[in-house]
Amino acid sequence: MKKIIIYSIFLALLYPEVFAQSGPYALTAIPEAIKAGASVIVNVENIDLKIEGFEKTVLSVHKIFTVLNEEGQHALFFNEYSSKNISLDEAEIKVYDINGKVKERYKKKDMTTRSVGEGLIEDGFVTYYRVTSASYPITVEFNYEQKIKSTLNIPDYRFIHSGEGIVESSYTVKVPAEIGLRYKASNTSITPEITENGNDKIYKWTVKNMAPIEYEEGSEAAGGRYPHVTMAPGNFSHYGFRGDLTSWKNFGFWIKDLYKDLDVLPADRQQFFAQLVKDAPGEKEKIKRIYNYMQQNFRYVSIQLGIGGFKPFSAAFTDQKKYGDCKALSNYMKAALQSVGIKSYVAIINAEYNTAPVDPDFPANEFNHVILCVPGSKDSTWLECTSSTAEFGVLGTFTENKNALLITDEGGALVATPKSYPSANIFSTFTVVNMLDDLSAETETVFTAKGEYNEIMNDLRKEKKDDQKVTFVSYFGFKQPDIFEFSKNEQANNSKLKMSLRSVPEFSAGNKLFISPRIHKMWPGHLPKSGNRKFDFYFRFPFEKYDTTILKLPAGMKPDVLPKEKELKCDYAFYKSRSWFNEAENSIYSAAALTLKQHKIPAADYPKVKKFFDEMIKDDSQKIIVKKEDK
Repeated sequence: MKKIIIYSIFLALLYPEVFAQSGPYALTAIPEAIKAGASVIVNVENIDLKIEGFEKTVLSVHKIFTVLNEEGQHALFFNEYSSKNISLDEAEIKVYDINGKVKERYKKKDMTTRSVGEGLIEDGFVTYYRVTSASYPITVEFNYEQKIKSTLNIPDYRFIHSGEGIVESSYTVKVPAEIGLRYKASNTSITPEITENGNDKIYKWTVKNMAPIEYEEGSEAAGGRYPHVTMAPGNFSHYGFRGDLTSWKNFGFWIKDLYKDLDVLPADRQQFFAQLVKDAPGEKEKIKRIYNYMQQNFRYVSIQLGIGGFKPFSAAFTDQKKYGDCKALSNYMKAALQSVGIKSYVAIINAEYNTAPVDPDFPANEFNHVILCVPGSKDSTWLECTSSTAEFGVLGTFTENKNALLITDEGGALVATPKSYPSANIFSTFTVVNMLDDLSAETETVFTAKGEYNEIMNDLRKEKKDDQKVTFVSYFGFKQPDIFEFSKNEQANNSKLKMSLRSVPEFSAGNKLFISPRIHKMWPGHLPKSGNRKFDFYFRFPFEKYDTTILKLPAGMKPDVLPKEKELKCDYAFYKSRSWFNEAENSIYSAAALTLKQHKIPAADYPKVKKFFDEMIKDDSQKIIVKKEDK
């Protein structure tokens, strides 16, 4: 008997997944199709949303899942938000042993709750706890309940995420007829079972036995491509303010009322702006002067204050304090323009990289940011009011390619923001490499940047020196420097990088030295594998990159072989490189240009783009062969 027990313990240690089968959520009972490629198995998930009135919603979540390996450990992190409007009344975590018995239990009092925000105003709280495990699989249960004093935001049903296999999941919504529920399925055909109970309608969605969806690097952020059901009310109340969300126009009227009388500046400040623009040659210059003034004199803070993040500070308050969040600064800019007779509109938008625009056919509150639009006779001027470095009239990839809801006198109007284009994001480098007899070098690189690259360079100058070095080496693909100095030339509006390199050649063979045509990479890493890609691939933004590198050779060295001229093309990108020798200077010139025409690559075309970048990286890795002359 003793030997059997010892042998059983040995097997449990060696094959823990086998012994995990004895519990109520045995892995052996789950079809292989659900387990294959999964890092998490959702055994049971019940989401219950009860809308009991315009300002009374109760969300209850019960979920039991098994984490199969380290790749799924993110699921072990419990993290829920609460605020004055959202209370987390109950929260419990249970951890099961291999026999399905509870071995650990944590209540809300055992978890960590911290305030979130800028510290100026108490925005809310986050309650979190991380379950740790020395081995896998591990089965965990989450139970929690939130009470929400609002009906504006009805949680979507997102029943599957990357690497998850689903045994069973359900989402039930109970809603009074006077509020109503609207829903739209995306990337799925599931429909709800609908029943009635008095004045309430009950909707229930159920999914069973879903195989995992493989994560594809570079796909749309926030899981927009995964199957889900978007929810929205017909009528709602938020912080006591009733609204109608059945149309963009009506939702815009609701927001317009929240901004009412907040866009007025004191008379002396109106006079200040009149003086600021009195000699401006046109309206565009007036807008630019006021925008530049705001950039130089106001700072952005994240404050979710005022009707749950919708109502801004008054323009007078913002002017006095010299700070504000996105809505406060946009409202202030609107007031300043208004004081000189220029009409503008605040616009709410879903700001995030690589996310789809809000659905024009399904009004819902999917916004998280505010910008400003100044309509023009030909083109509108869009302003990002939270950045002190953004170029005038340039939104950037955070809010380009989206749909913004303009808050006009006639209600909400959904309009497209500008599309991103390559020439808006330019990164140009001009490098001189002075190579010495001992094969070390002193280098100087001048950067000319525009758009997103300009923002990157501005942010980089604020970083500590060690962090700058990491960015130059890992993000831009520069050779590892021994010494470097990074600075900005204010007069020329460019940046300069001086470096000392211990050795310029990559390697040598006899009297021949093998040297890269530039000291950084045109593109620092390979794109993800193509395979049978299902989701579109997103670059962060389209761009144009240019490089000219001059390698000044020491006396006694001459080029033996130069890289051949190369030109690559595909529907989405273009690349060209060439090298030549200037005998009078004893210098080798290398020039390259890379253009990415658009940031979103359809899944079907991704293999072509992957092949293009692989070939470009191969060409970029060619070597100049320099020969030492016999003395």
